[in-house]
Amino acid sequence: MKILDELTEIGSLLREPWLWIIILSLDAILIGPFIILWFFLNLPPQLRLLAVVLITVLWGIASGFKDWIKSKREEEKMRRRT
Repeated sequence: MKILDELTEIGSLLREPWLWIIILSLDAILIGPFIILWFFLNLPPQLRLLAVVLITVLWGIASGFKDWIKSKREEEKMRRRT
């Protein structure tokens, strides 16, 4: 009886949608970079270089934007204190 109760608990847990959302999200986080890397490695050399440069530039823009947002928030905090 104890084993049967545990199996029904596991069965009810496996029917929960949030569990599958978490599992699929973790799979995407783990497998996604490998798919992107495989895609880049299959590009011709000229396109591979272009893709790497484009990613580097976009990464720099995103980083600069993040720093700009942080500095604006800090300025707003300083204005509120005074």
